[in-house]
This record gives sequence, C-alpha cells and structure tokens, in this order.
Amino acid sequence: MDFNAAFTMSIDGKCETTADQITVINPATEKIVAKAPDCTREMLDKAVDAAGKAFLKWSKVPYAERQAFLNKMADLLEQNVTDLSRLLTAEQGKTLSDASMEIAGAAYWLRETAKLSLPETVNDHSKQHRSVTRHIPLGVIGAIAPWNYPIGLATFKISSALLAGNTVVLKPSPFTPLTTLKMGELFQQILPAGVLNVVSGSDGLGPWMTSHPGFAKISFTGSTQTGRRVMAGGAATLKHLTLELGGNDAAIVMPDVDVQLVAKAIFWASFGNSGQICLAAKRIYIHKDVYEPMKQALAAYAKTISVGDGTDPRSQLGPIQNRQQYDRIIDLLQDSKDNGYQFLLGGLPERKSGYFVPLTLIDNPPHHSRIVQEEQFGPVLPLIMFDNIEEAITLANSSDYGLGASVWTTDANAGLAIAEQLQAGSVWVNEALALSPSVAFSGHKQSGLGSESGLSGLLAYTVSQTISVREDVKTWVGIPKDNLSN
Repeated sequence: MDFNAAFTMSIDGKCETTADQITVINPATEKIVAKAPDCTREMLDKAVDAAGKAFLKWSKVPYAERQAFLNKMADLLEQNVTDLSRLLTAEQGKTLSDASMEIAGAAYWLRETAKLSLPETVNDHSKQHRSVTRHIPLGVIGAIAPWNYPIGLATFKISSALLAGNTVVLKPSPFTPLTTLKMGELFQQILPAGVLNVVSGSDGLGPWMTSHPGFAKISFTGSTQTGRRVMAGGAATLKHLTLELGGNDAAIVMPDVDVQLVAKAIFWASFGNSGQICLAAKRIYIHKDVYEPMKQALAAYAKTISVGDGTDPRSQLGPIQNRQQYDRIIDLLQDSKDNGYQFLLGGLPERKSGYFVPLTLIDNPPHHSRIVQEEQFGPVLPLIMFDNIEEAITLANSSDYGLGASVWTTDANAGLAIAEQLQAGSVWVNEALALSPSVAFSGHKQSGLGSESGLSGLLAYTVSQTISVREDVKTWVGIPKDNLSN
C-alpha cells in the first residue's frame, strides 16, 4: 500500500473521498502534514447502510472465523508498523518509539481479544423444557476515537465489536485521522466489504453519528463534556453507549517508599505521552515524611528528560497534540502563576514553533485550585502533601472523576487496603497504566459508562437473549388444565 498516496475513507470496501477536506497539522512544527476527507451526511448514510447490509452476513460468520480475522488484522499492523508509526508521529506528535509501541500494542490487543469467548448459560435442561441465555451482536456500532492514542484506542473498540459479530463505522479525531484512514485501507484487504468502514470529518460528523438512527450503539472516548453531548444525541433512539471519558487520577505515595525508584515510576505514570493519557496520574498526594525528598527526586529526574520533535531520536517526549489543548494548558499555568503557586520546575513556555509545554511541577498548591481540581491533560503536575492516610483517601476521592488511581508503598497488603477505598474503575498498587486486553476498563462517576476490553467489554457489544423450548405445549402452565381437552 502507498502511504504517500492521497488519504481516503473506507466505505463498503471501497476508497472514497470528498470535495471538501480537513487539514491535519504536525504539532511539533505547526506545518501541514496532509489533508483528509470531510465526510458529508450522504457519505455517512452510505457507510451506515453498508455496515447494516454487511451485518446480516458478518453476524452469521462462525465465531472461530471472526477470531481468525482479528489475527489477520494484527498481522497487517505488524507488517506495516514502520510506515504507520512515521505517519502517527507526524500527525500526533509522539516519539517514533512511542508510535511504534502503539501500533505493536494495537496488534497485541487484536490477538489477545481474539482469545475471548462469549458465554452461554444453560438455565434449564429437562425432558419437558430447555432454556439457554446467549449473547448476540447489537448491529452497527459507531466508534469514535480520540487524538491521544488514535490507533490504540480505536483497536479497543473494533476488536470487541467485530469479534462479537457487529459491523463498525469508525471515526477518528479530526486532529489525527491519517493513520486511522490508512489502517482502514489495510483492513479492507482482508475484511468483507462493509464490515469495517472508516470515515473522517470535521466537528459536525460526531453529532451526526450519535443521532443517526442506523447505529445500535456508540462507543466514544473523549472528554466528559463531549460525552454528555454523545449521551444526549443517542437518547432519542435509546442507543447503547460505552463512554470512556476524562480522568483526574490520584496517586498516593506512602512514607515507606524507595524515593528514587518511585519518583521515576511516578514521572512516567504522569508524563507519559506528555501527560496526554486519560489514566495518567494527575494529582500526586505525598506523605509529609517523604514530601521534600520525593519532590526533589521528581524534579531532578524530569530535568534529564528531552522534549522535542518526535522524529528526533533524542526526544523522549513530544508536544501537545493540538492548539486547543495547548491553550487550555497555558490557561491553567497562567492561573497557577496569578495565584502565586510555586513552580518547582517548568512554567509558562516561551512561544516558539510547535505546541511544546515545559515539564512542570507545582509545589503543594491548595486542594481547591484549578490545577488540582481540573484534568490538565498535559505535562503539568501538582504535588500535594498529606499528613495521614485518611486525609489522603478523602482528598483522592473528592473529585467528580473516577477513572483510575494508584498507591505506592513497600507494604502491598496495606496498599491493597487503601486501593479498596478509592473510587475509581482501575486502581493499581506499585504500578500504573497497566491495562490488559483480558481485563475490563471502566470509569466511575463522571469518567464514563460501561466497559471496554476483557469479557465485560466484549459483552458490552452484545445483547442477551434467552431462548426457551417446551417439548409439548400440554405441559405449559400458561394454559388452564381444564382447557387442555378443548
């Protein structure tokens, strides 16, 4: 496949384009990478119609064959990892090594998801009566993926959706459509026409999808604010929903930790992908006995990290992906400066080419501050001192979000006891960001609805159906006995 050719949508097994195009910017240089189709309502209708027709056949494909298709999709990603990674770095900004890891991780996710099985429950099995509950596909799925992990998070959705027997219309973010469009072209080589359609477009495309009557379900990853609009858009047709939304994850650092080791772990849990991870640690609560050495260790380690263009092999972290998010982070930094909070490291950037923000640590800001209460989604991290574990748990839980959390301690059992009190969908002890294709990923409170991945995520792309068979109508209790002879 030619990765330098024009970018096209994949609809009903064919490459489609549009007269109007959206412009994709390299966040490291602010230069145009390429242009992508701007899907019209008519073309969306075409994609949904193609998916609906394909569903009639795909849902009847034996489960083992659908598993085999997922493995073939993984093969294609692995065979094209170099070209896909270069394109992903150009549009997203992350380093080439991180882009390669994302593509490889997507292939791994497809393979591991393919190992899952849908359960079937026998409720009754006697001479007179048989009853079984099974899980059948929903229909056409609208999958809306974000810009921070365009391929990885799209794969979360399409792997479970296709395995369960659904067909999909996938929409990448308008900021990062290019790699996803090429992935769609690759998958067209092996999937039956209409099973996976990939469309790209500007901001209007998402609302068209959420309100479109042809979708049985919308799976959305993005901000909580947009998630509310997705939920409202699907209400008229009572769509099934999976919403993976924002997070403001707390990390609790106990006084018994190895400071130098945990400082490095906390750094990558917080600053990986330049902080643009929904599950990143975004509030660090550090026990007073180790607060000073921990903050100094974090600052010292951060100073060793190189931030730059993702194509530069010396770069370990890249820019913020888009101007909108860059401006939001600048606003949070300005607010912190205006309120007199102490910058242990970093601060407001000198505006140059590219959406680069210095790695920033803010020293013990008040808990009510915006930098603590709001999700930064960037390389800015507040460090907060606590006196006792009860206080730390209360502060960690005092958020509208509940996506993830972590506890850091040499006493794993004590860490588990703390973890059980934290209000989050994923809680880790002495690790972070440890997602698995075999484990459910979900958010509490305003961090989402439903699950992705694991058996729970697979079941979320199905609806249960109970079938009961009575051998002889005469044994049915619904007919009064005195009427059986009439």
